[in-house]
Amino acid sequence: MGSGWRRVVPAVTVGLLLATVGVGCADPESPPPGAAAPVDLVTEPPAEQPVEEPAGVERMGSAPSVAPSATAAATPTRKPRPTRTATAPRRIPKPPTETKVPPPPKKPAPGCTPTRRGDKATRAQVKAALTDAAGRVYWPTSAPDIRIPLELLKATAWQESGWQSDIVACDGGIGLMQVMPDTATWMNQRFGQSYDVDDYRDNAYLGATYLAWLTKYIGDMYFDSDYTLNPDLCDGLTSCLLNVVIAAYNVGHQAVAREGEPLTVPNPRYVENVRALMTGCECLAY
Repeated sequence: MGSGWRRVVPAVTVGLLLATVGVGCADPESPPPGAAAPVDLVTEPPAEQPVEEPAGVERMGSAPSVAPSATAAATPTRKPRPTRTATAPRRIPKPPTETKVPPPPKKPAPGCTPTRRGDKATRAQVKAALTDAAGRVYWPTSAPDIRIPLELLKATAWQESGWQSDIVACDGGIGLMQVMPDTATWMNQRFGQSYDVDDYRDNAYLGATYLAWLTKYIGDMYFDSDYTLNPDLCDGLTSCLLNVVIAAYNVGHQAVAREGEPLTVPNPRYVENVRALMTGCECLAY
């Protein structure tokens, strides 16, 4: 969901700054994201099962603590790169298929300190919400093959909020996926939903919905409607749909995909952080 964001720090750092949060649904350093007919989303998620809150509270945006063994460090193994099957991005994009787009992001107020509101969901509750969101089909009619990988949702939520559902960022980003209020309103109108940005489950759906919207919007313009979000297809920052969707979640679609211009990634460190978290985040084990 496009929105104002936060500064990015290396993924291996113990603390990811909350100030960088924005929404993806988000957009930070630059601005974020229907001609297509509205589509229905899947049914509401099953009732959560209560799970005991783990001891301790991680800091907002804390990065995964990955400590490779001496053996692994001494004998690194590399997975062979598969033969590329997706189309490379167009240099000159097709006109966008969606003419109604999310509002631009807002910049955080100077000197602001992030706040908290509402109850904080447990890690088990967050995991269940993200898993459910990843299993949904967001474009059942025009693009039923679009799926948001669970590891992408988990990594984005960790980068954005450290899986803390009660965080409100200085730019207005809310909760788990740091969804901007204006972006949440836009997404609800676009998809005919009534998700509550303050509810951690709905927040997860809004974040995934925004990622799905970005996937279709950018995929139609630059990748000839190939919606593959496969990291193995990435040979550079703008070489694959996955990287540019991650970038747009942070800074908004307007900063990444412009009519008549090639793709650009103005926030490479954010993309690198999320990509690293997709395979090295401690949250993947929750």
